[in-house]
Formats: sequence, C-alpha cells, structure tokens
Amino acid sequence: MKYEHLISRVEPGSIAEEVGIEPGDKLLMINNNVIEDIFDYRYYIEDELVVLLIEKPDGEQWEMEIEKEEYEDMGMEFSQGLMDEYRRCHNRCIFCFIDQMPPGMRDTLYFKDDDSRLSFLQGNYVTLTNMSDHDIERIIKYHLEPINISFQTTNPELRCKMLRNRFAGDALKKVDDLYRAGIEMNGQIVLCRGINDGEELERSICDLTDYLPYLKSVSVVPVGLSRYREGLESLEPFTKEDAKEVLRIIHSWQERLYPECGLHFIHASDEWYILADEELPEEERYDGYLQLENGVGMLRLLTNEFAEALVQEKGDSCLRKVSMATGRLAYPYLCKMMDALHEKFPLTKIFIYPIRNDFFGEMITVSGLITGQDLMGQLKNKELGERLLIPVNMLKVDEDVFLDDFTVCDAEKTLQVPINIVKSSGQDLLDAVLGRA
Repeated sequence: MKYEHLISRVEPGSIAEEVGIEPGDKLLMINNNVIEDIFDYRYYIEDELVVLLIEKPDGEQWEMEIEKEEYEDMGMEFSQGLMDEYRRCHNRCIFCFIDQMPPGMRDTLYFKDDDSRLSFLQGNYVTLTNMSDHDIERIIKYHLEPINISFQTTNPELRCKMLRNRFAGDALKKVDDLYRAGIEMNGQIVLCRGINDGEELERSICDLTDYLPYLKSVSVVPVGLSRYREGLESLEPFTKEDAKEVLRIIHSWQERLYPECGLHFIHASDEWYILADEELPEEERYDGYLQLENGVGMLRLLTNEFAEALVQEKGDSCLRKVSMATGRLAYPYLCKMMDALHEKFPLTKIFIYPIRNDFFGEMITVSGLITGQDLMGQLKNKELGERLLIPVNMLKVDEDVFLDDFTVCDAEKTLQVPINIVKSSGQDLLDAVLGRA
C-alpha cells in the first residue's frame, strides 16, 4: 500500500519553507520509513537529522537531508489531521450519547470516533475494540502515553453486552500488553444504574488496581440521559441514595489505596457529589487533576483558583452590573464565589442564571451542552446588565458557535447585550467579572 500525505500548509519562516517545501507537495517517507499516519510522523520527525522524501505536484521526487534541533517542528500541516481517515466506532454502546442526539444537527456531531490516535492528541477515551495488534505494537514501540481507556467494566461478558460488541471482552487483554510495556494509562467507567454499579463496580475497581502504577487514574461518571431515547435501551437516572452508595464505594477504595501506593486512583465526577448533596473533596484527593476533562475536580479547581485570585484583590467601589449564564450543575458554586467577590466589590452586581436544558432534557446539567436557543429563550427579558458572561465550553472549539449552530452574534442581537466568553480558570472568571478580560 502506498502512503502519501498531502501538505496543505507550510508555516512562514519554518524549516519546511526554507528547504522549498510548498502546499500541494506530498510527504512520502522519513528516514526511509513509510509514514502510515500521525503516529509515525511524530516519532520519526523528532530526530536531529531527518531525510524527507517529497513528491512535487508534477511527480518529481526530492530527497532532502535536514539538520535541526531535536524535537523541532518542521512547520508542515497536512490535509488530514491524523494523516489518515478517522476511525469510526463499531460499538453500539447502550449508553452512547450520540445515539441520543436529535435530528437536524450538523453532521460532525453524529460521527462516533473510537480512534486511539485521538487519545494522545485530544485526550479522547477509546474502548480498544477498534485497535489491531499492529496499533498496540506501534504504541509500545513509540512509547506513546498516556492512553485513555473506556473500561465500563472488567467483566468480559458484561462488557460485550454494554458495548454490544462480541469482541469487547477480549479487547481488555490489550491492557495487559500496555501494562507489561510500562505505558501510562487513564481509565473511565460510565456507570449505568443496575448494570455496572454496585458489586460490578467493586469488581471493576478491584481488577483495575492490578494495573497500578501504570494505570494512574480511573474516573466514574454517571451515564448522560437525554430526552431522545426512543427505541434505545431502558436506562434509569441515579437517585440521591444511589449517588451516596457510589461515593461510599469510591471513598472506601481511596482510603485503602492511598496509603499503599500514594494515589487515590479511583475518582468520582462532580455530578455524584452534587446529586448526593455532599461536599466536594479537598484538592489533594484529586491526585493533580488527572481527569478534569471528565468533570472530575473541575468545580474544586475552579473554586480554589477563584479564591486564590480574589485574595490578591484589594477591592473597589466601582459600579458594575454583570450577568452570567451557566449549567445547573455549576450554579450553586458560582453563587458562592460571587458572594465572596461581593464582599470586596460591594457595588458590583452580578446576576447568575442557571440555564435549564430544554433541548436535550432536564437531566443534562452541564454547561457544555447548553444550546444557543436555550440560552436566548431563557434570558430574553432578564436583567443582564452591561454584559453577559458565558463559559467557553458552551461553544465549538475555536469558534463562536453553539451546539445548535446559533452564533454568539445571534445571541447578542437577540438579547441586546455584549457577550464575553470566559476561559476556564478561576483567574479568568474573576477578570471577566471585573471587566479586565
């Protein structure tokens, strides 16, 4: 099979531009090695001396010997981000959120990926069912880490049922190969009530501790249930009592493991504490926030960062009227933070609005799944002050577009207020409220 990778952009002033590489050229080989995809490219391009085989649009091939700093980037971008097609998920998981999406949204939102390369590049979690022995061999050869794995359960038969893939149980054996090679891993368990909780959760945690110290952390997150579940597996939401039991199991394992290995290892996402009406753990319990993208410790980190930033402020008597929109999950924590801010800035008035998720259903409470139409519909005619703050995770990455394709500009026109997009840190939030962002 011939591998060739179309170069779409050459960064000005880069090594690639200096040696005459141009958009439209094709990369064929590095150091006489065929480049299958981004794995191979990242590995071979790191050397101080690289020999590139480039094919020009007219078919002429150039061999270029280049000396550079180790790990220095060449400045080439390719027409395909992975230098290969994205791998589609072949599972039919009973908890898949994409199956719970309404019709009529942009096509990219319906694509199910299960691509190990995205685990390294973007932090995605993979089930391992889409990985060949060759993929595992390359991860070990290049010592790519960490890899993020969606376990769900360590019971092979139950995993086959949950993923609706008869190979899902056998796929767990790949973890043994990664462990023996010393590849760092993180794990995830999407918990479904009455299916992989209770004794099955205990079993999974127990089994996964065998992969310490290379398996650094495992998060437990509740299944997300939208209102678009017609024809799908019947799944029930967790109750307050259920959440307390999940936390009891997780905390008991943390207490057992930390003295032995210096890691708490198994972590509950923030939703469990809110549902159980229990206090968030202290910062030390999160082992350096290894699972922030899964909502594990996100609220603790935000509140701590905000408090640390606020301590540095002297306060003032400036008049300000600001509003902010958030998901129902974070609302009570934002209220506490703004109460603390008000003590130093008594003339700063802040209106906080928890947006109910009518689009996906009220059981979805995170801000990252709030749509433009819900935001506009619920804030119309509300007191919004001189500007409205929204978190960056409400929007498509690097674009001012909501999940339902409404834009920030649409919202500003509808609500007749400027909208400020707030980055994720506590300092960013404080600066945004005080008008310094």
